[in-house]
Amino acid sequence: MQTTFTPEQLTDPAIQRSNEVLRTCVHCGFCTATCPTYQILGDELDSPRGRIYLIKDMLEKGRPADEKTVKHIDRCLSCLACMTTCPSGVHYMHLVDHAREYIEQTYKRPLSDRVLRWVLARILPYPTRFRLALLGAKIGRPFKRLMPDARLRAMLEMAPKHIPPVSRNDDPQVFAPQGARKMRVALMTGCAQRALNTDINDATIRLLRRLGAEVVIAEGQGCCGALTHHMGKSAESHAAAARNIRAWWREMQSGGLDAIVINTSGCGTTVKDYGHMFRNDPLAEQARAVSAIGKDVSEVLMTLDLPQAARRDMTIAYHAACSLQHGQQIKTFPKDLLKRVGFEVVEPRDSHLCCGSAGTYNLMQPEISSQLRARKIDTLEARSPDVIAAGNIGCMMQIGSGTRIPVVHTVELLDWATGGPKPRALDELGDVPKLR
Repeated sequence: MQTTFTPEQLTDPAIQRSNEVLRTCVHCGFCTATCPTYQILGDELDSPRGRIYLIKDMLEKGRPADEKTVKHIDRCLSCLACMTTCPSGVHYMHLVDHAREYIEQTYKRPLSDRVLRWVLARILPYPTRFRLALLGAKIGRPFKRLMPDARLRAMLEMAPKHIPPVSRNDDPQVFAPQGARKMRVALMTGCAQRALNTDINDATIRLLRRLGAEVVIAEGQGCCGALTHHMGKSAESHAAAARNIRAWWREMQSGGLDAIVINTSGCGTTVKDYGHMFRNDPLAEQARAVSAIGKDVSEVLMTLDLPQAARRDMTIAYHAACSLQHGQQIKTFPKDLLKRVGFEVVEPRDSHLCCGSAGTYNLMQPEISSQLRARKIDTLEARSPDVIAAGNIGCMMQIGSGTRIPVVHTVELLDWATGGPKPRALDELGDVPKLR
């Protein structure tokens, strides 16, 4: 794609990177075949190719974002299926991230939008605040039909039936391995996940220790920054990311780290991009070092001696989170691990398509999100599984809100199969096959 940025514009590192991305696009349209919003809405401007044209026009002219551009960029899930499909290697993620930052700087949203985004940015990345908000939503859920805004109704529906107690495993500390130490890793405990489902981190710690890993919960770590990053709030997202970089760098310099383990794939995609985010920052070297050892939990488990087991009488439908299969290009590891411990693993039709969670997307675009959720649940239930497994808390909440089939994290199943407790979601259901 030909671009016409001026030499002055190209002195801006963000414009320079967007120019590089734009010039790799050849207008082929392969991306439209795998874009969830294009499939639902049928509008070229709601496809990656259409959004690329809008972004190019906005950035080249240096004009403030307009309502039309904002509408179509806001509808993008950032599922990154287009990046998996693109034969030219267009790095759409960096382009749309820049567009969102530019929109945040140049466009004044309606008051209701500004308030909603402010609330989400001030609550979701902070576990204690989020817990209080979930409690309020749980109390207010019976009155959701009185809410005039679909986004407010979606926020009330988000509250789980059970809000787990705080897990002290998320506090800064070091967990010794069981047996000889094979590696030393830091576990990213996250933010929203610590309020929604504390069992995931607990299972991850048990499993890693059982397989010989020393697990560090680093002092000072917190939200990865993804939630605010995808809202275009770069100052807030970079501040959160910087805290993590400094926390993990201290551990790398003191006891050393073989990996930073991330069990929420949306966070993993962001952490692995810290090197790019901080490329022109004094933290650039540390950010690159952190990104280099950031690993999804499935990547780390593939290097450890997970015991092989005989086949079990349980069928797992594996949901591939977009941030894992497209953002990190990890497609087989979770399935390989589940099969190794004896589960039968099946996949739904169109497994490359998003479930509609996408960070805060299900709260800000509830109508599109609900259509994607219904489609995903239909394809998962069509495989008649006993359990649905996923590697991202957002996907788990999204899918779990529309099906009676229990939805659990991959590590919970692996932990259970290797000696850990039965996942709570299976205990609550009570009628799934038992491990033999």
